[in-house]
Amino acid sequence: MGEPDTPRLTSSGNPQIPKGEGDGPVQAYIAAMPGWKADVGRRLDGLVARVFPEARKAVKWNTPLYGNEAGWFFAMYCFRDYIQLTFPRGASLTPVPPKASKVEGTRYFEIREGDGLDEARLADWLRQASALPGVRF
Repeated sequence: MGEPDTPRLTSSGNPQIPKGEGDGPVQAYIAAMPGWKADVGRRLDGLVARVFPEARKAVKWNTPLYGNEAGWFFAMYCFRDYIQLTFPRGASLTPVPPKASKVEGTRYFEIREGDGLDEARLADWLRQASALPGVRF
């Protein structure tokens, strides 16, 4: 099961991290991402920092969130076989991220082990998303 201080994983494979505001909880989440996902998480966090350095950060519902003054514009979540990137206003992005949601306007993008990380595409989506009003949860 891991060391006593090692966060447990949910049944879906997502780290269980106490909710909190700021970079600390987000970095704890990233450190707890299993296997190859931790490296991708670090790269995604760094990409947000380059594209939108003033991003607010928090962990809620075992999910790292990135936001602007109006709310949240990006999140990630670990599943057993992939990392799901969430764009709450993704239907407004060009091109629209490929996976639809039951939540109106929200779109997803999945990263699987061995996928190349298209940092240019992701940076473009992050730039667009951070310029839109964020979503309040």
